[in-house]
Amino acid sequence: MESKVIQIPDLDKKRRVKGIESKKSMYGRMFILPWCIGMAFFFIIPLIQSLIYSFSTVIVDPGEMSTQWVGLDNYKTILNEDPTYTDNLISAVTSFFRSLPIVVIVSLILAMVLNQKFKGRTFFRAIYFLPVIIATGVVMQLLTKNLNGVDAIITLSADTTNTYTSSGGGGGMDFTTILNSLRFPEDITKTMSSLITSIFNTLWSCGIPIILFISGLQTIPEQLYEASKVEGATKWEEFWYITLPMLAQTLLLVIVFSMIDLLTSNTNPVLNQAYQYMNDSAVYDISGAMLWLFFAIVAGTVGIVIFLYTKLLLKRWS
Repeated sequence: MESKVIQIPDLDKKRRVKGIESKKSMYGRMFILPWCIGMAFFFIIPLIQSLIYSFSTVIVDPGEMSTQWVGLDNYKTILNEDPTYTDNLISAVTSFFRSLPIVVIVSLILAMVLNQKFKGRTFFRAIYFLPVIIATGVVMQLLTKNLNGVDAIITLSADTTNTYTSSGGGGGMDFTTILNSLRFPEDITKTMSSLITSIFNTLWSCGIPIILFISGLQTIPEQLYEASKVEGATKWEEFWYITLPMLAQTLLLVIVFSMIDLLTSNTNPVLNQAYQYMNDSAVYDISGAMLWLFFAIVAGTVGIVIFLYTKLLLKRWS
């Protein structure tokens, strides 16, 4: 009769592995603890407080602030009595739906170009990523002074060379001033200024989406393209049947990021109006209602876009 060897698990080894995993988990929790504390104190608590303000009348007295519940009165005020909020809301949403497909398409095209092998590829990638690098620098300070993108760059260049003074200091040189100095008609000046500013702002918003698309393109196996060439597929067919389906998840990430970036842009008229109420007049109830109504529209828009993308495209590509 043959004897069977019974293998006893190495309990010490399992305990050792479990101990290492628990230590790793502890280190991870310690690492994110400062972020959780900052998230709670600087985001979640103010977020809840602003929501309460939007349903209340906020009375600001020296050294204290009190609230009185009024329900939906603030929302009725901004929709029925405020002469500009509805127009700003329509303008923000219209601009968003106009800019989103342009940003996504332009970012994808530029990413595909920058993913090709050519001399100076790293240099050109850095150029398109510059808006992200300098987003908190001098240019953004100029943008917060109600300058559009083109005016900010021209003003920045003028300040750097000491040729022109800043636009805020009187006698400044911006893009509209340059067109007026060339004696273009006023209609042409406004059209050209609006067009070039729109192009500049679109390219300015493409920095991170380009990087995301490039990272997605680099994960596509080269064997797929080699097999398609053997089968005689054209570049157009490769794009629709290989590149785009393989970028499905990356495309969803880019769409969500671009939506949030466009809807929270510092050129958004709804945000600027709410900030003006908040900072200039200390009207926290009306400004809170403006921001929360806009947030509800943003959340609904993002949810609808993600739902349609998942149902119509993501399942089909999967």
